[in-house]
Amino acid sequence: MGARKRYFFFLLVDSLIVTFSVFIGYYILMPFFAEYPLTVLGVTAAVLLINHHLFAYIFNLYHRAWEYASVRELISITQAVSASMLTTTILTYLLFNMTFLRLMLVTWMMHMIFIGGSRLFWKLLYHQLNGRRSHSPKMIRTLIFGAGKGGSILIKQMLDNPAMGMNPVVVIDDNPAKQNMEIAGGVKVEGQREDVERMVNKYGIKKIVIAIPSLSKKELKKIHAVANMDGVDVLIMPNIEDILSGRLEVNMLKRVEVEDLLGREPVELDIEGIEEQVADKTILVTGAGGSIGSEIVRQIAKFQPRKILLLGHGENSIYTILEEVLDNKNDNISYVPIIADVQNRKRMFKVFEKYRPDIVYHAAAHKHVPMMEYNPQEAVKNNVIGTKNTAEAACHFKAKKFVMISTDKAVNPPNVMGATKRMAEMIVQALDKGCEETTLVAVRFGNVLGSRGSVVPKFKKQIQLGGPVTVTDPRMTRYFMTIPEASRLVIQAGTLAEGGEVFVLDMGEPVKIVDLAKNMIRLCGFSEEDIGIEFVGIRPGEKLYEELLKKDEIHPEQVYEKIYRGRVSESSLSIIESHIRTFLSIDENELKESILRFIGQENVKQPELIKERVG
Repeated sequence: MGARKRYFFFLLVDSLIVTFSVFIGYYILMPFFAEYPLTVLGVTAAVLLINHHLFAYIFNLYHRAWEYASVRELISITQAVSASMLTTTILTYLLFNMTFLRLMLVTWMMHMIFIGGSRLFWKLLYHQLNGRRSHSPKMIRTLIFGAGKGGSILIKQMLDNPAMGMNPVVVIDDNPAKQNMEIAGGVKVEGQREDVERMVNKYGIKKIVIAIPSLSKKELKKIHAVANMDGVDVLIMPNIEDILSGRLEVNMLKRVEVEDLLGREPVELDIEGIEEQVADKTILVTGAGGSIGSEIVRQIAKFQPRKILLLGHGENSIYTILEEVLDNKNDNISYVPIIADVQNRKRMFKVFEKYRPDIVYHAAAHKHVPMMEYNPQEAVKNNVIGTKNTAEAACHFKAKKFVMISTDKAVNPPNVMGATKRMAEMIVQALDKGCEETTLVAVRFGNVLGSRGSVVPKFKKQIQLGGPVTVTDPRMTRYFMTIPEASRLVIQAGTLAEGGEVFVLDMGEPVKIVDLAKNMIRLCGFSEEDIGIEFVGIRPGEKLYEELLKKDEIHPEQVYEKIYRGRVSESSLSIIESHIRTFLSIDENELKESILRFIGQENVKQPELIKERVG
């Protein structure tokens, strides 16, 4: 029924109830008090009808969705009925100099019963009709994990909105006090997390929705491990604050992604400290079109710099991030795209001379281990010489901070990529000694989820194609961090820098790649037998296990949440430069051994650790 028809329907129903309730009440009470003229009762009924519609308008009784009625709507009915009855009593006394207190009381009760009952009947009829649809065989039988506010809202939405296609049949909650209780829609709480498998088998569950939006990443991982079964989709509902504020709808459920399981709790940044350094400054991000570089651009924009320079070698990637930031632009930041190669020293100095950046985030690098094994000279040019050019330009034009993005592969590297990144760290450390006005640091972390060339998008593509998922070795482990978290911590580490440090981000626990593959297969709704996992052997230059620091470099105290600091072995700039000249002059077949030999010799030196703690 449309809104207009519903309006006139309730208007007619209320008019009949109000008009005849006085007469019904009168005949109920007639044996117990003197008769009143029919004309008096008629006038009373007319006055009551007018007053009812007046107060129904004031309390908005006819423009409500009664199928969703609750206590609030009952209060509105009570207010409208009570106000109309009180006004009628006063007017009747003024007109006829007599009162009908008992009659008015009985009539008030009849109004509440019949007017409230008509709305309740409407609500019951609506839910009965929708309930049949929501319990039809076509609806997916769903288990709700969480009997709190989020679970109640979600169940109501499922019952009221059959378009979601889900029938909530049972609830699981770890709170013993909620066991055997019925929550929204009569759905019963029948167990705790250890009962999930039993409930799935008992009720033929095909979907599990985790309805605890405030759940920590650690707890989400534990619950998902219990709920992750063959043939069952695991979903999670949005944050309850986003639902109540209207930013997201309850029915915007999403699959649990690998990022949800491997990610950690967000770090509270030192907002004031970052704003003090970044606000109204010119920021240069090299490699701004890459995974980390583009996220640094997004994150740094929150702190209102005056200008962000987007520097990259590939025009397509720079165009993409420029279009994104301009589309979402609601600030006064000036974004400048710069197509430049960090290997071109002259070009980099021209860029610094023209724009005079205050802070530099150097994310430009060749990062793919097997690719650099085949192209070692390009790794030296980009990762080593490119870093040297950019860092020296920063020093020459007196930038305040230079933050280089490094990698865990720089620790005891058996490959060209890791060795060149370690050399880049050494350049940063060496230059910091001679740059009085520029603070140079490196920030080292492991794999980031979803970055180009990482295993996560590769596995997703292989699963979409029907498999198999290729894993190099069953023993292979890696550290993982989300791109936003890594970028935020890089920015935070920059504010803590005193000069020459190699910061190390806490990557959490290492993850077996084969376990990651199994999780992703299940998250995509398949079984391991459907897709298959194939071991293809370790690629050139790969290590089975990555390290973030060598054992003698580890400093146990954090300088900030999830940020550690240690000063690793250093070399003079002149020694590094002489080796660079050697690397560029020799054959590529010799280059790999030469650079690994050089890094190995440097690693033998005893590192000097930072002892003090920075708060």
